[in-house]
Order: sequence, then structure tokens, then C-alpha cells
Amino acid sequence: MKAKTSPTAADLAQLDAYHAQVRGHLDRLAALASRVENGQLDAETSAEACAVEAFFSGSMQAHHRVEETGVFPFLLASDDTELVDVVRTLQQDHGWMEQNWIELAPQLRAIAQGNSWIDPAEFMHGTDVFLELSYGHSALEEAVVYPHAQAARDGRAARQVAGTPG
Repeated sequence: MKAKTSPTAADLAQLDAYHAQVRGHLDRLAALASRVENGQLDAETSAEACAVEAFFSGSMQAHHRVEETGVFPFLLASDDTELVDVVRTLQQDHGWMEQNWIELAPQLRAIAQGNSWIDPAEFMHGTDVFLELSYGHSALEEAVVYPHAQAARDGRAARQVAGTPG
């Protein structure tokens, strides 16, 4: 995707599908945190920790990069100051989410490997922060950013069919 052009329908569908996967893995992380809090450091907990860590470590930065380069620049060029403020907040969220993940991922890897050196209270705090930020961030993107990008894409397509520039 090029900056300052609206994302394609396929781009938006891909981003939306990823968000569905994110919600599922956030739910898994919440359930995992509950198991850790209750002292259930068993094989099932280890397997869940491995799956959750692999998902976010393997895809989060790439997803954020797609949004930062393919969706946000277009919206930041908008005259809608409220929309621009939302996008700037989401950009800041990306940094906070990635910083929080840097702290949480090693703990998940330890759980996945059956190590019990983690501090459950620290793990719970980091998990709570990541969950709250990630759920809220995804909801804001889905409620504000993606609809604006879709509307702009639809408007551009309608103008092209009508033979007007843009």
C-alpha cells in the first residue's frame, strides 16, 4: 500500500481478519493469566503460553507497520481534526503495546518452557496492561479508523466510476 492513498478492500479485509485473530489470542492470554494466577503451571498452560507468545511476537510489529504505512498516513492527511487525533493516539498505542510486549514475552516464553521463575503478580500486571491496551486499541481502530478508510475507499471508487478525479 502506498502512503496517502486509501487502502484497498483486500487490505482492509486483511486487517480486519487479523483483528479477529488478535481478539481470540487476547482471550487466550486472559485465560492463561487466570491459570497462572491460580498456580496452574502445567503442560496445558505451557502450551497456551507458547501459542500466545508465538502469535504476538510473530505478527504484531508487522501488523502495526501495515497500519502505520498503509492506513494511517492517508487518514492523517484528513481535514478532520478528531480523526487525526484518534490516529495519533493509535500510533502512540502501537509504541506502548510493543514496549509492554517486550516485558511480557520473556515471561510467556518461560511459562512455555515450564520455568517457574516468573513473579505471578508482575506477570498479571503486565498481562492486564497489555489486554486493556490491546482490546481498547482494536476497538478504536474498528470503530473509527477502518470505517473512515473504507468510506474513503468507497468514495474514491464511486468518483472513478463517475469519471471524476480522485
